[in-house]
Amino acid sequence: MTPSAPAFSRLRTLTSFLVPHRRTMLLGLVLGLAANAAGLATPMVTKWVLDTLGAGESMARPIGALLALVVVGAAVSLWQWRLLGTLAERVVLDARASIVRHYFRARVGDLQRRPTGELVTRATSDTQLLREASGSIVGLVNAGIALAGTLVLMGVLDLFLLGCTVAAVLVVAAVMGALMPRIGQAQAAAQESTGALGGVLEGALRAIRTVKASRAEARLTERIVADARQAATHSVRAARVTASVWTIAWTGIQLAVIAILGIGAWRAQHGLLEISSLIAFLLYTFQLMGPIMELTQNTTALQAGIAAAGRIREIETIATEPAGPAPAPAEPAPTPDAQQPVLVFREVTARYGPDAPPAVRDIELAVPRRGHTAIVGPSGAGKTTLFSLILRFLEPERGELLLDGRPYAAYGHDQVRARLAYVEQETPVVPGTVRDNLRFTHPDATEEEIWAVLHAVRLDDKIDSLPDGLDTSLASTEVSGGQRQRIALARAMLRTPDLLLLDEATAQVDGLTEAALQECIRQRAASGAVLTIAHRLSTVLDADRIVVMEHGRIRAQGTHSELLAADDLYRRLVAALRIATEERTVAAELSAAATR
Repeated sequence: MTPSAPAFSRLRTLTSFLVPHRRTMLLGLVLGLAANAAGLATPMVTKWVLDTLGAGESMARPIGALLALVVVGAAVSLWQWRLLGTLAERVVLDARASIVRHYFRARVGDLQRRPTGELVTRATSDTQLLREASGSIVGLVNAGIALAGTLVLMGVLDLFLLGCTVAAVLVVAAVMGALMPRIGQAQAAAQESTGALGGVLEGALRAIRTVKASRAEARLTERIVADARQAATHSVRAARVTASVWTIAWTGIQLAVIAILGIGAWRAQHGLLEISSLIAFLLYTFQLMGPIMELTQNTTALQAGIAAAGRIREIETIATEPAGPAPAPAEPAPTPDAQQPVLVFREVTARYGPDAPPAVRDIELAVPRRGHTAIVGPSGAGKTTLFSLILRFLEPERGELLLDGRPYAAYGHDQVRARLAYVEQETPVVPGTVRDNLRFTHPDATEEEIWAVLHAVRLDDKIDSLPDGLDTSLASTEVSGGQRQRIALARAMLRTPDLLLLDEATAQVDGLTEAALQECIRQRAASGAVLTIAHRLSTVLDADRIVVMEHGRIRAQGTHSELLAADDLYRRLVAALRIATEERTVAAELSAAATR
């Protein structure tokens, strides 16, 4: 790959956002050319005014023409600015929409390998840089044509003075050309540092309680400020280079004007140039500053846009889930038998990357259509990987999963997930109200369904007591962490799924609420399948069947009593969890409650 290949690739990414608006860009280009024509004609009409004055003729026509050029040029310029301003905002909107769509089509594992703050920066700060860059291509073309037109008309007036002007312009252009790449490099480095800053800051704010409890405020502040300093250093470097470019451009043109004025005066003194032509030539010389300024500004904006496009292009490398409907089955699937497992793993092996070791190996597992199955095992045993495979966040390297007896390959991702409900251990809630979260999976859920499921998780009285009820924002401190977890469980149970996946959904609730939720889960297991990653003793004891995992394999399966008698790892897990102690505690609490 040649050194210019990455730059060309980034430029192609930038133009991909502009291509849908090519008609608007073409109109903006035409309007710019019209405005340039009016500007280029002005010095010539000024010469006409001076020649008419010298001849003692009527000034009405040349003055009228000059006023018409000013009015028409202003109107056309206004139209172009408004047009390109609207175009810039639409380009930013398109870029943001494209990034957001890609994020939500992306494979979960590939997306989670990147810091959340950095991903947010891509969709916010980096897309902002496309605003100026969107009009820079039109601006460069218009400025280039204006510069060429100005030089041609200057040549019509006096070739010798044109030669002096071109020499000055070439010197300025050479210096600018040498400095421009440094602007792009500094812009790219500044954006990279800003992305790192956003990633660290976002993570630190998410863990603010831990940060303060660990007395790490000063250390994290220094780390984040160091990223901010690095971003500022690169931005200052870009600003200094830009200032140098502008200074060279201004100084070069001013020196050219002084030289042209002196040489032109000498030529006029010797009768080689008319005074009106000298004035018109000087006007064109001053007008040169406009195209040169536009070329500088637009080149700088284009450099920043190309750097941003390169970072946006990185998003395109994040692998996405297959789009479109699943392949149609060769024949209609039979109605599932009540005795047929709802989900089956057949010799499934999976890993999180081509160079990573297998996360699970040779998994053989059948999940009954009814009942509660708990998965236990030490950290790193592969429990979460099983859930990732079920939810198609991860695809098997070998083997297959079957849903209702049909391979997963016969279903689309949405078709599989429509049959499942999932509650994470962290139980994240989406931005919005209690109602928004409960209806997140099923937007058409009725009020009766919502209140029924809130009653099932013992949360109806609490929500009803809130001033805004279901319209209470979950950013409110009136909703505790345990209540958020119950809201997430209620959301999963709003409509009966074929398989309910729980990553220890009772981890943040008190004992009485846990008992109520366990009863809710038992009722669900009586009519459907529940699969739980168990971290609490009550979940293990309540399960109909327990699956023990170790080192990515299924080590044993059975009931609590069977495994306690037959499997050493399970006995050690039980000892670590102190099942006997909790059993006695729960029994004592129930006995005390019964006597009250």
